[in-house]
Amino acid sequence: MTTWILISPSFIKYFTPKNVSGISIFPFIILEKREIKYDKSFINHELIHIYQQMELFFIFFILIYYFEFLFLLIKHRDFQKAYKNISFEREAYANESNYNYLKTRKWFSFVKYW
Repeated sequence: MTTWILISPSFIKYFTPKNVSGISIFPFIILEKREIKYDKSFINHELIHIYQQMELFFIFFILIYYFEFLFLLIKHRDFQKAYKNISFEREAYANESNYNYLKTRKWFSFVKYW
């Protein structure tokens, strides 16, 4: 699988929430700053999202991601807490420092984080 890393401060600024440094949109990882591509944990986090998106044919990933976020936002009434508790994010944060994770990860592993 090939993933391309793009540097686009404009995309990040205009199409993502504040304080976002990068985003995965299969098959791309779009970063705000060039230096971020050398942050192994950050890139691994985004690669975990790429795998999640592949499993769900991207469109289902987006639908589940935003549905789960809205549910959690209503539940917690806190943007940051809702974001951090999305199952996709929980899996990515829990494993971003495990650089072998994607070699052993089973399909649909994010389900464990629901």
